[in-house]
Amino acid sequence: MDKRIFGPVPSRRLGISLGIDVIPFKTCTLDCIYCECGRTTDHGLERKRFFNPDEVLEELNDYLKRNIPLDYITFSGSGEPTLNSDIGYIIREIKKISNVPVAVLTNGTLLYDKTVRDELLPADLVLPSLDAVSENVFKKINRPAKGLHSSEIIEGLVEFSNIYKGKIWLEVFFAAGVNDFEEELDKLYSTIKRISPDRVQLNSLDRPPAYKNTKAVDINFLEHVKNRWNDLNVDIIKRIRMREDIPSFSKNLEENILNTILRRPLTVQDLETLTGKRPAELLKYIDVLEKEKKIKPKVIGDKIFYTSK
Repeated sequence: MDKRIFGPVPSRRLGISLGIDVIPFKTCTLDCIYCECGRTTDHGLERKRFFNPDEVLEELNDYLKRNIPLDYITFSGSGEPTLNSDIGYIIREIKKISNVPVAVLTNGTLLYDKTVRDELLPADLVLPSLDAVSENVFKKINRPAKGLHSSEIIEGLVEFSNIYKGKIWLEVFFAAGVNDFEEELDKLYSTIKRISPDRVQLNSLDRPPAYKNTKAVDINFLEHVKNRWNDLNVDIIKRIRMREDIPSFSKNLEENILNTILRRPLTVQDLETLTGKRPAELLKYIDVLEKEKKIKPKVIGDKIFYTSK
C-alpha cells in the first residue's frame, strides 16, 4: 500500500502537523510560477478517485494508536487535495476516529463548486490562497488550468466563508514584478475584506521556484503590506531553519539525504522515491542543510535539483 501519511512535520502555522497526501505528485489546477515542488505535470480540473480512501483511514488509525501529540491532521502534499473526489468522505471519517483538528491546505480554486464547499465544512481549519484579483495577473502568477477564472474563484471563497463555521487562514504569495504593485494590492485588500478570513498570511519565495525567472519580494515589502492592511489580522510566514524545530528529528534521515546528494544532484521527488518520505518532511531537512551550506539548489531545465557543488 502506498503511504499516504507523512510526518509529523513542524509548521509555523500549524504547529506539529501530521500530513495526509491524497493527490499524485504535482496534480493541480494551477501551475504557479513560484511553486517550490516544481512545475505541474498533471494540469486540470477533473475530480476523481485516485486510490481507495479506506487505505488512508487504515494507515491513519494505525498511526493514532501511537498516541503521539499532534496539533493538526493536515491535508497537504504536492498537489491540490480537493481534486480528490473522496476528500469529504475522508474528512468525515477522520472526525469519527480522532479529536485532533483537521486542516486543509488548498489553493481554493474549486470552491466555486458547491459540492467541494460542502465537503470541506467538517474541517476545523481551511487554508486557501489568493495571489491575484485581476485576471491577467492571476494568469501570470498562477497559470490556471483551462476554464478557471479569478472572478469565480473569488466568489467561491466568499460563498464558502459565508457558510463555514471553522477558521479560514488566507495565504497571499507575492512574486516581485508580478503581483506586488499598488493597484493589485488595493484589489486584493478589497477582496479579502469580502472573504473576511480569520487570518491573512503573507508569503514569498524562499526556495528555488518552478519557473527560474521568478523573484521574491523582500521582507520590507511584506512589512509594508502588513502595515497597509492594518485592520486585517496579518502574519508574515517564515520557514524553519534549525534541527531543534523538527519534531522527532532523525539524524539517520538527514545523513541519508546528504550522502545521497553528495553522490549526484537530486530533486525532491527523487528523494521522496529513495527515502519514502513526503516532500513537506524532506524540505525541513533540506532547509537545515542549505543553511549550513552543505547543499545548494540548482535549476536544470524545468526541474530543481539539490547538489553539493
